[in-house]
Amino acid sequence: MVPSSGARRMRDRILPAFCLAVALAALLPSTGARRSQDLHCGACRALVDELEWEIAQVDPRKTIQMGSFRINPDGSQSVVEVPYARSEAHLTELLERVCEKMKEYGEKVDPTTHRKSYVRVISHDGTKMDLSGVKIDGDVASSLKFACESIAEEYEDELIEFLSHEADNVKDRLCSKRTDLCDHALHIPHDEL
Repeated sequence: MVPSSGARRMRDRILPAFCLAVALAALLPSTGARRSQDLHCGACRALVDELEWEIAQVDPRKTIQMGSFRINPDGSQSVVEVPYARSEAHLTELLERVCEKMKEYGEKVDPTTHRKSYVRVISHDGTKMDLSGVKIDGDVASSLKFACESIAEEYEDELIEFLSHEADNVKDRLCSKRTDLCDHALHIPHDEL
C-alpha cells in the first residue's frame, strides 16, 4: 500500500520536527551541566579572591601563638608565634563568613561562548566599576552563595592548605588542578598550570 500524498507530507514534516526535538533534548542536560560548571567554577574563583583579599587586609606584624600547651620535661612549653593572616584559626574564621560576600557579585555572559562568569559589582575600595553586561540579581547572588558554601565546606582542608602558605596562582591550582571545578573553562591540561 502506497501512502497518500497527504500522509507523505505529514510524515515529511513530522520526521524533521521529531529529529529536532530529539537533538534539543540531548542538548538540554549539557546546557544545565555547563551552567552548573560555570557557577561552581565562578564560586570557587570568587571564594579564593575574597579570601586572598581578606588575608591581605591583616597587619603582617600580627601574630598568634600556636603549638602545644603541654609542659616539656624542662618545664617549658612548645609554643611558637606565627603570622595571624595565614594561620589556620584565621582561615577557618574567614571560611565561615566569606560566602556572604557573594551578594557583591553579578553574572556576566560571554556573548561568543555563552559561558557565565561572576564579577564583583561592588569594589573593595569604593571605586566605580564597569558593570556593562553584568546581571545583578538576587537569584544569581543566592546561587553563587550556595555554591560558595558547598565548596568551602567540601574543600575546607584544601583551601587552608593552599592559603596557609603564600603561593602563586592559588585560583588556578585550587579551582582547576586540585578540585576540577574549572577544568571545562581553562582548556589547559593540568600539567601546564
